Amino acid sequence: MTCKEAIAYIHSNHWQKKRPGLSRIRTLLEQMGDPQKQLRFLHVAGTNGKGSVCAMSDAILRAAGYRTGLFTSPYIRIFHERMQINGTPISDEELAEITAYVKGFADKMEDAPTEFELITAIAMEFFRRQGAEVVVLEVGLGGRMDSTNVIEQPLLSVITGIDFDHIAQLGNTLHSIAAEKAGIVKEGCPVLYGGTVAGSACRTISSVAEMRHAPFYQVDRSSLKVKEYSLERTLFSYGDYEDLELALLGTYQPFNAATVLNIVEILNTRGLSISPEAVREGLRQVRWPARFELFSTDPVVLFDGGHNPQGIAAAVQSIQAYFPEQKVNLLTGVMTDKAYDEMVERLRPVAEKVYTVTPENPRALSAEDYAVEFRTHKIPAQAYASLEEALRSAMEDCRAEGTPLICLGSLYLYGPVADLLKH
Repeated sequence: MTCKEAIAYIHSNHWQKKRPGLSRIRTLLEQMGDPQKQLRFLHVAGTNGKGSVCAMSDAILRAAGYRTGLFTSPYIRIFHERMQINGTPISDEELAEITAYVKGFADKMEDAPTEFELITAIAMEFFRRQGAEVVVLEVGLGGRMDSTNVIEQPLLSVITGIDFDHIAQLGNTLHSIAAEKAGIVKEGCPVLYGGTVAGSACRTISSVAEMRHAPFYQVDRSSLKVKEYSLERTLFSYGDYEDLELALLGTYQPFNAATVLNIVEILNTRGLSISPEAVREGLRQVRWPARFELFSTDPVVLFDGGHNPQGIAAAVQSIQAYFPEQKVNLLTGVMTDKAYDEMVERLRPVAEKVYTVTPENPRALSAEDYAVEFRTHKIPAQAYASLEEALRSAMEDCRAEGTPLICLGSLYLYGPVADLLKH
């Protein structure tokens, strides 16, 4: 099996045709010898911020000398990014070899595994073979029925925050969404909640933790003090840490970092040893694409993958903090299943003009329809047939006007935008 054949095989299994549940992934991993039982996990769920929290945690653990596995989704540029060892994605050869190995078991199952279940099984075997000392494991969707939830005793379960997203799968109330995500809480294993303390989501998660005798921790946001937002760095203090330098931009990242600092504190009570120096080094070195990422300075071009109302609200807050004296131009495209009318309303205070595109995905909202939505909200917007045409027009206008360009919305835009800017 080649790497190309491996990826084609993985993508040929469609979750839409399967009932939700953990029986298939349990059966598959059991046939493989349960590689996940030889690993230690930091399990991370949440509506927004979980990718950044995973990236920071991974960087800090590596700085502390641990051999780390990192499992995230979706990937930004290439499939291999989903599973990494010490910051390096799985190689073509390893992906092909392990996929062929897993396929031998999966093809014998009467109830064949889904795409994400295959990916999860491949990642577990990869981390086992590579001798990962700690695996930072990001939930794919929800928590309770997510295939990553096959793990039994994580070092720590983390829920970064709760908001409305994937309503069809998780429910249409914060209580129901929180209940699904709290499904990762395990008997006797600590859980950390990084979201807003007030409200039904926090009460739901804390009650699940109590029921499962799991120590419950909350992030104290009141002790977070941000000292500097610039296009070069973010400087903040939290608890006993003074003047921490964070490589990631965006006003939401210090809040994610506060969650990570709580993670470090709890992990240090769970048999790990992470020094303050490792924390500082990890935060200085962390890289995570598509989260208020600076692409260019002439003109200023940033990419943010906010693709739901909460993510857009966070992006707007960042735009206002970094560019307090002016509005910005937006290049954007979204999926039809997102609350794009609410997203447009949230963008109205910062949008000077908008260039809409249709992302390369069957679920994409057409550029024309998205432009109409912006114009309905009294925001000048022009639809473009191609991303290249939209980006060229936007760059020309931004240079002439001295206006920053923010590319945001679907993560499916990230690779094409990055490639066009590079060339």
